[in-house]
Amino acid sequence: MLTMIKELFANQYEAAFCTLSACVERCPDKSWNAPVARFPFSQVALHTLIFADLYLSRDEDAMKSQPYHREHPSFFGQYEQLLDQEPTEVYERAAIKSYLEFCRARASAVTQSETVESLAVPCGFPRKDFSRAELHVCNIRHIQHHAAQLTLRLRLDANVDTPWVSSGWREF
Repeated sequence: MLTMIKELFANQYEAAFCTLSACVERCPDKSWNAPVARFPFSQVALHTLIFADLYLSRDEDAMKSQPYHREHPSFFGQYEQLLDQEPTEVYERAAIKSYLEFCRARASAVTQSETVESLAVPCGFPRKDFSRAELHVCNIRHIQHHAAQLTLRLRLDANVDTPWVSSGWREF
């Protein structure tokens, strides 16, 4: 059963990241910092990734201490996406693509490292009273939620379509 659950999480993370990647790849330059609801497209993309990365970690300090974060301090800055304030920064597409690939690989590695015990413990994040297994489900839903926002903006503003992605399919 554990093998099946780990495969399910890995496949659904991959599908979610493929959808997000398709949005990032297909976004016209003129739309890259155009609003998606209240925030620029690039901010929504970063928000999606930073929380995916956070919830793949055990806590905020563990996320920030990863080599990728230490190697890209100017990209993460003050981690404004994690602060209780409106974000103001916009982000270059290349940096978002790089971070997306990091998060994608991390999701695969983290899901493969899970055990029955690690999935059953409380997730460890304040205001989230559920297991680590449920945190993975919520994390995937969060990625898909924002990918859907970006998909809609691309369709409405630029007549750009993004594909439906199921598990086991990777183009983006």
